Amino acid sequence: MRASLGGFVELSRRGFLRIGAIAAAQLVVPAIAMARATVQLRRRSLKFYNLHTGESLSTTYWQDGHYVAGELDRVNYILRDFRANEVKPIDPALLDLLVQIHHRLSTAEPFQVISGYRSPVTNAMLHANSEGVAVHSLHLEGKAIDITVPGRSLAQLRGAALAQQAGGVGYYPRSGFVHVDTGRVRFW
Repeated sequence: MRASLGGFVELSRRGFLRIGAIAAAQLVVPAIAMARATVQLRRRSLKFYNLHTGESLSTTYWQDGHYVAGELDRVNYILRDFRANEVKPIDPALLDLLVQIHHRLSTAEPFQVISGYRSPVTNAMLHANSEGVAVHSLHLEGKAIDITVPGRSLAQLRGAALAQQAGGVGYYPRSGFVHVDTGRVRFW
């Protein structure tokens, strides 16, 4: 049996059902993906290992629609300026970006931290000794982090960060890290 759609196309019953199945799949697949994303968003967790202090942190800093204040404090501490022993709040958007990068890398390994927050004194000292340190670095605002991930190359980490299109990504293969920040989208 063939059905005519306003004289434009004739379809068999099988063809009509096939088109219906394709259309349904286009509605169902995104719905499943959205449901998975919603489940993922119930919890946002990160792991850090600070290479300078030897400290580790495994935290769920966001749960059931809210940032967890005590856990944010723990993140702020592990990402502190260890040279000056100064703590500053880390931008939660940076943490959310790291969750996305971690997910894209498909790893359970922690982020190895080279630099999180930097005090003005530390940043000035690093700037005086390196061309790669900006005078007005986003590290000063708690909006940047320099990291590696065990088991993933720097190129893979850079690719995962660039794919997010959510801030700055600096690639420093000679120094052995990738810079990620929540500033404007750019890369170097």
